[in-house]
Amino acid sequence: MAKVRLTAGRVAGFACPEGKQQAFLRDSEVPGLLLRATVAGSKAYVFEAVLSGKVIRVTIGSPASWTLDAARTEARRLRMLADQGIDPRTEREARKQAHVEARQKEAIAETPTLELWRAYCKDRRERWGERHYLDHVRMADPGGTPRKRGGGVTQAGILHGLLCHPLAGITPERIEQWARAEAKARPTQARLALRLLKAFLRWCAERQELRPILEQTRPLSAAPKAREVLGQAKAKSDVLQREQLAAFFKAVRALPDPAVAAYLQSLLLTGARPTELRLITWEHVDFQWRSLLLRDKVEGERIIPLTPYVGSLLAQLPRRGRYVFMTARSTDAPMSHANHALSRVCIIAGIPPVTPHGLRRSFGSLAEWVEVPAGITAQIMGHKPSAIAEKHYRVRPLDMLRTWHERIERWILEEAGISAPEEIEWPGLRVVSS
Repeated sequence: MAKVRLTAGRVAGFACPEGKQQAFLRDSEVPGLLLRATVAGSKAYVFEAVLSGKVIRVTIGSPASWTLDAARTEARRLRMLADQGIDPRTEREARKQAHVEARQKEAIAETPTLELWRAYCKDRRERWGERHYLDHVRMADPGGTPRKRGGGVTQAGILHGLLCHPLAGITPERIEQWARAEAKARPTQARLALRLLKAFLRWCAERQELRPILEQTRPLSAAPKAREVLGQAKAKSDVLQREQLAAFFKAVRALPDPAVAAYLQSLLLTGARPTELRLITWEHVDFQWRSLLLRDKVEGERIIPLTPYVGSLLAQLPRRGRYVFMTARSTDAPMSHANHALSRVCIIAGIPPVTPHGLRRSFGSLAEWVEVPAGITAQIMGHKPSAIAEKHYRVRPLDMLRTWHERIERWILEEAGISAPEEIEWPGLRVVSS
């Protein structure tokens, strides 16, 4: 192999001889620096060294991109690595990998947080209830879609504007600014949104690729300030009073949609959570053994008694699909939330506004009129045991719950002026075409 001092002229004039696939020209100034020319006409600076008894070659680059001085500098650096027993090829791959990782970190840092939010929802959905999942979707919704009722388009979710920024852009200052803006318009939703945002940021902190971003911006440090700006939530107190029961039942039984009427009455008489009752299917209703299976957000599921009046309400509903509470417009989906219908009922009845959850609160409050043990009421409503004895030493069979539950129902119906049926009259299965 020829060994000469490489110059710009020699580099330009060097070519691969005929009959060979490639040829080399060794630089006499920097040991290990070669100029390679191929039969195709390409040229490249190459570093050559002997490592562990084997000849290794590392391509430096084309003379079109590398000056001769730069190639000599790179060859000297590679020679120092080889003299230390470090394979220049391994070192180059490590540099490439570090570059790729740096680019990935940059890409992640520039990715809108909205994409991470969607990945978070997908990762956690199996552990969430349907309502909790829909809260996450709604708060990140971009809006702008036509409203199902009335004119206009939907409003963007409360967190959408914040999540449009990269994760590195969600700083304590930005969160506090968001909280101050939302505290004026929708503080209740903002408090819920802040709790969901904090859980999301903790999920991000568990990801190795996202942790450095959060360690640098520390967005969670804004949580105390944002909470202070949003204030404390006021305890809800909407509840039906004893003297309001007659007016309430008269108005709700006059609703044109029997499914909505049955749903609102069942909420009051079972103390169930609005969503867990709304999503029950016919397979959850056992008329033979008079029980109702609810998907409990605390215990996973719970069984409560199917009292005579509630059973008669359900027995009169047509079966249009798998769900018990389906409006006439439904195909195979549960009815939507009955907040609007309940508001109309309260106006017609001339009573203060009550929410669906207020009906659940009313069940627990009215139960005290018949001196039901607190543990019985809590078990029917699906509350967590509040004492060691309740948690570990009270196992109440369904028949015991039924005795007290039917007593509550009879008392409420008597106050409303309604005759309570003694038994459930089940007319048999009937299919109603949609």
